[in-house]
Amino acid sequence: MRSALLKPPSAAINDIEMIALCQQLIQLPSYTGNERAVATKLKETMLALGYDRVWIDEVGNVIGEIQGTFPGPRILFDGHIDTVEVSDKDKWSIDPFGGIVRDGYIFGRGASDMKCALASMVYGLAPLVKAKHLLRGSVFVSGTVCEETFEGLALSRVVSAVKPDYVIIGEASNLSLKRGQRGRAEVALTTLGKAAHSSNPGIGKNAVYMMMGLTECVLKNETPTDEFLGQGILELTDIISSPYPGASVVPHGCRVTFDRRLLVGETEDSVLAPIKESIKKMQQLDPQFQAAAQIVEASQECYTGEIMSGRRFFPAWVLEETHPFVGGAVASLKKVGLNPTITKYSFCTNGSYSAGVAGLPTIGFGPGREDGAHVVDENIEIEQLKCAAVGYQAIACQFLL
Repeated sequence: MRSALLKPPSAAINDIEMIALCQQLIQLPSYTGNERAVATKLKETMLALGYDRVWIDEVGNVIGEIQGTFPGPRILFDGHIDTVEVSDKDKWSIDPFGGIVRDGYIFGRGASDMKCALASMVYGLAPLVKAKHLLRGSVFVSGTVCEETFEGLALSRVVSAVKPDYVIIGEASNLSLKRGQRGRAEVALTTLGKAAHSSNPGIGKNAVYMMMGLTECVLKNETPTDEFLGQGILELTDIISSPYPGASVVPHGCRVTFDRRLLVGETEDSVLAPIKESIKKMQQLDPQFQAAAQIVEASQECYTGEIMSGRRFFPAWVLEETHPFVGGAVASLKKVGLNPTITKYSFCTNGSYSAGVAGLPTIGFGPGREDGAHVVDENIEIEQLKCAAVGYQAIACQFLL
C-alpha cells in the first residue's frame, strides 16, 4: 500500500487491491453488449469502498458517486467497460482472459483499453470518501457500455443523469493530457445497377464497376486539415456486392463504407456534400447512373435488453489550452510529481459526446500507450496505473477542495 501524494485526503491508495481488481475485470469477458459481469463487479467494489451511491442504469452503465459536504462542481471520470473480441487467440502468448501479472505488466484483453484505467479511477478516488467533509461538489465514476461500437452514445445517458461540469476520459494517454481528438463518421455509398447473367453482361449494368468509378472520383476530393488535430481522413473500409455471393450474376447493387475522421466544426451535411457532388459528376457522364450517400444508421442491443440507436457520426472536439480546466488539471498533476505533455488523441473516444455534442469541458488522461489497444498480448504497465490513480485523485482535489 502506498500513500497518496496529495493531502488531504491522507488515506492511502490501495495498490494491491487496485491491481487485483484489474485482474478480476480482465478475467470477466465483456464484449460489446455483454458487460453485465464487469458492471456488477465495479458496483460491488465501489459500494465496498464507501462510495455514497452506486447504480446501474437502463442501458447497463455503472455509475458511482462520492458526495461532498458543500456545494460545488460535479466532476465525472469515465471509462468504457466493453472490449473488442479476441479473434486471434492462437497468436497470444498468454490467456487473453487470465489477467496475468508479469515483469511489471498486467496482460489481457481490456488491460489497456480500458479496464485497468477504470480500476485506477475507482481506487484513486476512493480516499476522497474519508474527506467528504472537506469536498465542495461531487465526484462520479462511470463505466460505460458499447463504446466500441457507438462512441459517446451510452455516455449521453450518464451525462443526462449526472449533469457534470467537467469530464475526464480515462482512455490510454501514456499519462499525457489530451485536450482534443478527431471525430469519426461512417459513410455508406450505394450504387444501383441492373442484374444480368454473367454470360450476357451487356444487357445488365454492373453496380461494382459503377462503384469503382464513383470511389475513384470521391477519393480525389481533398479533406480539410487542422493545425492541432491534423488531416481529416477518408478511408474505404468495406465493400460488398448484391447479390452476394453472386455466381454467374452481374451484381445489381454495391455498397462501400468509408471511415471519415472528422475535424472540429464538420457536420453530417458538410461531410456528405463533396461525396454527393461526386455522384452528380458521375451522373453527368452517365444519365442512368444511380447512387446515394448517407451516414450509417445502426442499433446496438445492451445486455439489459435496451436498444440504443443512432447515426454513426461522432464529432471532433478541442478544448483550448488556456481553458481553466486544462490549466488546473496540469497544475494538479505537477503537484504530485507528474509532468504531462499536452496533446491530442489520435482515435475517437466518449469525449465525442461530452465535448463534441454536450459542449462540456473535457480532457483525457489515462495509463497505457495509445497504440496498446486491440492488439495481441494487450498489456499495461503497473507503475503507470499507480501514477494514474494518484493523478485522478489530484485532479479531483484541485477542483473540489
